[in-house]
Amino acid sequence: MQRNRFLGDILSTLFERRAASLKADDTRDIYALCRALLSEEGEVSGQKLAGGILDRYRALTDEGKAAFFHMLNDALDIDAQALANLALHYADAPTTEVFKHLSRAAEPKRQELLRRLNQTPGATADLVGMRADLLRVIRNAPDLERTNLDFVHLLRSWFNRGFLVLKQINWDTPARILDKIVAYEAVHQISDLDDLRRRLYPPDRRCFAFFHPAMPDEPLIFVEVALSADIPTSIDAVLSETREPLEAHEAKVAVFYSISNCQKGLAGISFGNLLIKQVVAELALEFPQLTHFVTLSPIPGLTRWLKNQLDDPDCADVAKAMLEGDAPPEDVRVLAARYLTHAKREDGLPVDPVARFHLGNGAEIHDIHAGADSSDAGLAQSGGAMVNYLYDLSQTERNHENFALNAGVAASKNVTTMAAAPFTTRPKELSS
Repeated sequence: MQRNRFLGDILSTLFERRAASLKADDTRDIYALCRALLSEEGEVSGQKLAGGILDRYRALTDEGKAAFFHMLNDALDIDAQALANLALHYADAPTTEVFKHLSRAAEPKRQELLRRLNQTPGATADLVGMRADLLRVIRNAPDLERTNLDFVHLLRSWFNRGFLVLKQINWDTPARILDKIVAYEAVHQISDLDDLRRRLYPPDRRCFAFFHPAMPDEPLIFVEVALSADIPTSIDAVLSETREPLEAHEAKVAVFYSISNCQKGLAGISFGNLLIKQVVAELALEFPQLTHFVTLSPIPGLTRWLKNQLDDPDCADVAKAMLEGDAPPEDVRVLAARYLTHAKREDGLPVDPVARFHLGNGAEIHDIHAGADSSDAGLAQSGGAMVNYLYDLSQTERNHENFALNAGVAASKNVTTMAAAPFTTRPKELSS
């Protein structure tokens, strides 16, 4: 990892300066500048035009940004009739020249515009921000999904694994990045500087993040890791202010207890599976005595699912008791196990988004714990229940294939038995 860090630091310096913007006397609006960037003028003055467009874009109101996206969507779309004619021509004469024209016609002009915008140093971050704006606008304008697909296509290319740099975040990391770790933490809020120190400084704590050379001060995604003697059953214990740190060489378990995506504009561009796999490799190399790699994960959809079970004669009373905070721990675990192993969407995949993520990575549902998260968020989303997903490196590939091909849910025998178990409390006991 040292070599990757060194490479990332070198590449980062290449993106620190922005190209000069347009001269102040160029009064063309953003649409005229876009047309110019796509023309021969763009071949000569591309960086200045791109910088000017991005400057104009940042100054737009929300309404102006929506209008800009509609321009991308409609004025820079493919010419369907020309494409159809070229497809017929290619069917009759599949020459290289016809193929070249067909390929060019099949790509919307907005993709080329976005590529040319990205030639300005620092523009990648602007385009990620632009897509975050698009995702807000698209809620009320679903026809803009065509433009969103083009953003996704290009961002996946620009942010592929070959460009990502893994860095360890520690107490010596520059403050400007530590501030962003605090701001972007999406699972277990970091309350203050002391809380951050407890997550980074002790010998049994690690944090890793992916960065991109074009955005050297912006983490894309990060994971917080606790090194532990045993598989933990409670996030309250993991984050306790009074816990005794463990010497790292004594640890047997690496616990991924928080994974946070940082850039809204990169939604749908998955880094989490890559991050976990690389961090597992890093930790296994640094601490060969580790025997288990697990998560301690929230169950964000459990409460919502329980509200839909109130008419189910089998579990309605227990679901109601859990929603009211009165269900015994054994029944909480049974309900959570049933939800994680059996609650499916129409496409056959698990309802729970965290389950889809980890199962899709090849993990298995290893164990479920009641009373594991006493925070307001933990109680609201799952009644305090949490789950361990186990990354068994000898099984992840097989589990991944089974999930991808058959929507198969890998679960330990303990969890499978739990999901089939009867409730320990009778309905009359709950109502008495």
